[in-house]
Amino acid sequence: MNRLVNTTAALCVMAGAATAGNPYSDTLTSLVDSTISGWVTDPTLVAAIIAQNAETASYSDDQGAELDTLWQSGSSEGRQFIDGVWHNALSEQLKGYKSQSPQLFSEIFVVDGRGLNVGQSNITSDYFQGDEAKWQVPYDTGEIHFGEVEFDESSQTYLSQVSAPIIHEGEFIGTITVGVNVEGL
Repeated sequence: MNRLVNTTAALCVMAGAATAGNPYSDTLTSLVDSTISGWVTDPTLVAAIIAQNAETASYSDDQGAELDTLWQSGSSEGRQFIDGVWHNALSEQLKGYKSQSPQLFSEIFVVDGRGLNVGQSNITSDYFQGDEAKWQVPYDTGEIHFGEVEFDESSQTYLSQVSAPIIHEGEFIGTITVGVNVEGL
């Protein structure tokens, strides 16, 4: 049970198993060890996830789907919902992390134990991440997920998403996903 170890050790140990097929796996693993592992143990980040998990623990799948639909709706109510996440304290912290290396990090977002956004450096296209490998792999296996390198039209760069489980007191509480410009490594 990989999830039952402390977060920093979990990130260092599990990175090797989840990088197969990514030509930047060694360098991305070093980035996890040197930078991302420190972020996921930050008490403010952990507290934000715990607080949201307490709120969303009783949500049905339908409630999560309704929030995702609202997020994507483009309505004024949907915009208010997005703004509530976009301007929360965790999002401001993640924007700060991104601004430390804006040429390296394209986005950073944190997701709760149900797959719902908690904070983000950039507005995501959807609220529910739980149906995607970047959340499912860390949740199901306790391992870090390294996404394929893809060309991003908007930034004109090659990116890979790195997603790591966030473990608190031996329990999975959520994930962090970091979009990494592999040309900046």
